[in-house]
Amino acid sequence: MVNVTHPAFVAQLDAYLDGELALPEAGELEAHLRVCAECARVEQRRRRLGAALREQLPRYQVPDTLRARVRTGLRAESSLAARRRGVPWRTLSVAASLAIVAAGSWQLASNRARGEALADQVLASHVRSLMAGHLADVPSSDQHTVKPWFNGKLDFSPPVYDFAGRGFPLIGGRLDYVGGQPVAALVYGRRQHVINAFLWPVGRGPSTRSGAFTRQGYHVLHWTTRDYTYWVASDLGLPELRDFVGLVQGGDSAGAAGAVRN
Repeated sequence: MVNVTHPAFVAQLDAYLDGELALPEAGELEAHLRVCAECARVEQRRRRLGAALREQLPRYQVPDTLRARVRTGLRAESSLAARRRGVPWRTLSVAASLAIVAAGSWQLASNRARGEALADQVLASHVRSLMAGHLADVPSSDQHTVKPWFNGKLDFSPPVYDFAGRGFPLIGGRLDYVGGQPVAALVYGRRQHVINAFLWPVGRGPSTRSGAFTRQGYHVLHWTTRDYTYWVASDLGLPELRDFVGLVQGGDSAGAAGAVRN
């Protein structure tokens, strides 16, 4: 597997494709691509996948309704100022109120936009993992095998659960990248469906509210615990995917088949 043979290449590939590598690092990676046919094939597959996702997934901007509300508020403030020039403090009060409302609305829209963008990245990583040979770096149904595999690859130790007794067997794990940072990806199955659970410590990367998103028949769910940020993606039906989320959130409860924490 390429990500075992050339880990430095895999770690830098997404940043290279996004144009985020410095020129020296980009030059080194391009030189590697010229001599390594296997990595060059991976790079081309990533480019094709990225192009397909950009065509299919929606882009998110500040809503036109919010822009219209801000413009309307500014016009109203201007009209009030013209009629109340003898009482300037009222004008200032109206302007301040409008600014607070606009700022609050803008913040809500900004938070949602960040959540939508991160959901798109999670889905892209999920779809990419479905490509042959990339589902799991450590294919195993034993959490005692999967959890130690992350040692030395991440600076945190992700909790690993096996829910085979509840119909969601552990398939394996891998190192992935979401939001420009390395994350743990735990892979589960449900009949013929694959579930990817991405997690990283709270406080790293962009912060977004818990939520659910649907993209091209895929469901993406997000929540945060005291210690970790979770994103789950699958084409499994939403009710069953929520059942899986409940098991993860339950952790060491009686419904879980087991967990390794230490």
